[in-house]
Amino acid sequence: MPRLALSLQGMKVLFTHGYFICDDPKEQQIMKPYPPLGLLYLSAWLDKHGVENEVFDTTFSTKNDLKGHLLRSRPRIVALYANLMTKLNVLEIAAFIRREESLRNTLIVMGGPDVTHNAADYLAHGADLIVIGEGEQTMLEICLSAGNEGARDSEHFSHIPGIAFLQPGGLLFKTPPREKLRDIDALPFPNRHKIDLHHYLDAWKKAHGHSAVSISTQRGCPYTCRWCSTAVYGQSYRRRSPEKVVDEIVFLKEQYNFDLIWFVDDVFTVSHKWLGEFRDALQSRNVSVQFECITRADRLNAEVIGILKECGCFRVWIGAESGSQRIIDAMDRRVDVQQVGAMIRTAGAAGIQTGTFIMLGYPGETEQDIRDTVQHLKAANPDLFTITVAYPIKGTGLYEEVQSVTVSGLPWAESTDRDLDFRRTYPRKYYDYAVRWTVNAVHWHKARHSGRGYSLHSFRLAAKTAVARAGMFWWRFSKMM
Repeated sequence: MPRLALSLQGMKVLFTHGYFICDDPKEQQIMKPYPPLGLLYLSAWLDKHGVENEVFDTTFSTKNDLKGHLLRSRPRIVALYANLMTKLNVLEIAAFIRREESLRNTLIVMGGPDVTHNAADYLAHGADLIVIGEGEQTMLEICLSAGNEGARDSEHFSHIPGIAFLQPGGLLFKTPPREKLRDIDALPFPNRHKIDLHHYLDAWKKAHGHSAVSISTQRGCPYTCRWCSTAVYGQSYRRRSPEKVVDEIVFLKEQYNFDLIWFVDDVFTVSHKWLGEFRDALQSRNVSVQFECITRADRLNAEVIGILKECGCFRVWIGAESGSQRIIDAMDRRVDVQQVGAMIRTAGAAGIQTGTFIMLGYPGETEQDIRDTVQHLKAANPDLFTITVAYPIKGTGLYEEVQSVTVSGLPWAESTDRDLDFRRTYPRKYYDYAVRWTVNAVHWHKARHSGRGYSLHSFRLAAKTAVARAGMFWWRFSKMM
């Protein structure tokens, strides 16, 4: 047994994340769940260094199941992953641990994208330690320092980089930042065997007729979009070697029966050199896969799209966010809207399905900008597109921009950044109708150009488009009243 394991014999570390699909009707309809890769990486890192741990995957479980497991196992450390979707559940779990006498010595560690810029609030609501940034090395050092004596004295951990805690008197204390992992090839594969991955594969198969697994090939994003959070991995670019990624694909194919891969990276084609080497590694080992990924139009061209096709890409998501160059520039997207449309069409012509993302309600956006977005979607003609109404995430440039005009009627512990709103060009209700108008106008355009212009479906889309347009007019007019 490794020396480290001997020193931590009896240490109980439990990772969990607080996402319960049974409590989320929208996600039940979508039914495209993926396992918590971040926690599975942390678990694998602790395994690699001889620290025993377990993962309680809440996705297909219930809050009562998790609470019962906590009471039975009484872990020394509970590590909770928090993001916008899981924040409220994570706070509820922490409050439960704090109420239970049998868990009074349990150390609550929280990490994830939502904690970095809300450390003091999470600490005030049950957390003992906040992990800021990448968690592998930090979590290992926390385990080494925690020992088995049951102490929860946060200052006992003050030598560890990349954490935050409350000092006596309630003052927030942050240690120096943790240096990012330079060689992420040193990371073991995520501990998928510590969860039941078949739950995910079966859910996908039942809902969509095919199953999917997720893989991460990179950490960080070098781009500067003002609405995007880089709270965990920072504005960096670190990539696993193509050979390591293919190793993981081969491992997954040996262990599981799946149909598709979702690469979770922010910009899959950021390095054309890496992509070519990935193609070569797949071909040299005779590995055939089908996958979808996200990228940017400025990191695409006809040759790159051809390489994606050779690698097995069946769908590529190309970020646009707006059809108005003025708004794209305000977002600091650093991309040309005409190039976005051209790359969507080029990928489609190459036989790759295309998707794009749209954001309405960005500061300063006018109705003309929204019209430009609708025209962009009609001209680019992606197979799929998603629309969100912009909201400010703490720590982003957008948040700083609108902080002085941000409104929220709910206390921090009862809301998330998704509940924040700010004074926009038009009333908030206007954008609900703008989303409906955009969706229906584009689908009506598609129907008319597919030969179904006089079908019942087309007439319904036309009616929905008109109703949404009337709603936009009403709420725009109401601002002037």
